Amino acid sequence: MLQDITLGQFFPGNSILHKLDPRTKIILLFALMILIFAADGIFSYTFLIFFTAAIIFLSKIPPLTVLKSIKPLIWIILFTLLIHFVSHDGEILAKFFIFKITDEGIKFGIFISLRLILLIIFSSLLTFTTSPIQLTDAMEKILSPLSKFGVPAHEIAMMMTIALRFIPTLIEETEKIIKAQKSRGVNFESGNIFKRMKNFVPILVPLFLSSFRRADELAMAMEARCYRGGEGRTHMRELKFLRRDFLAIFLVILIIIFVMIMSYGNF
Repeated sequence: MLQDITLGQFFPGNSILHKLDPRTKIILLFALMILIFAADGIFSYTFLIFFTAAIIFLSKIPPLTVLKSIKPLIWIILFTLLIHFVSHDGEILAKFFIFKITDEGIKFGIFISLRLILLIIFSSLLTFTTSPIQLTDAMEKILSPLSKFGVPAHEIAMMMTIALRFIPTLIEETEKIIKAQKSRGVNFESGNIFKRMKNFVPILVPLFLSSFRRADELAMAMEARCYRGGEGRTHMRELKFLRRDFLAIFLVILIIIFVMIMSYGNF
């Protein structure tokens, strides 16, 4: 399961999505998140599914790799689907004890599950096509107006990017610890829930120690390179909005208007 977590991974490439300004991708991600929750109706969600498939194609990221990002949260999605099946009024299609599955419940369950899946895919595509350094620069630029009010924009962006960058590293470290403990005879799959939780202690302790050690090494490396925060800091590559960025924003605005028209018109 741990090796299926793709959050924070970056896949170098030369696609249209890779070439977009990282600020454009972050802004479009938030716009699409709002659109996903605002969309309503079968045609709206069908259009969003085809739009998502087109984005995956343009990113040149293998579709199976993108869909793999859904796997760690599949149980949450299925639980959400089941809850909506039995929590809405409507025409009863099936009944189990006190639970009633209705047509409205199935409709809302599918729509909410699609929302979660689309959110995961779009968020994964951001990290797949944007390097940690680009994310740091983009978030710093977006948060820079808040620095006038005393908000440390650079430090916040740096912390968020470091946390995102070390997710794959911590997952790899956890896998190594689990394999080492299994080779010593620790069984993580048998026993009741309390015994299983107890068996995870030999994983958490060395993982925390390893995390603190990596944090200390990173702090020493940053100090050795004379890192003193964002004040007076320059960038080797300055971010610039190009024609393709404005075109991407314009196309997404048109898509938002189109989906809202379909949703409002009850198509």
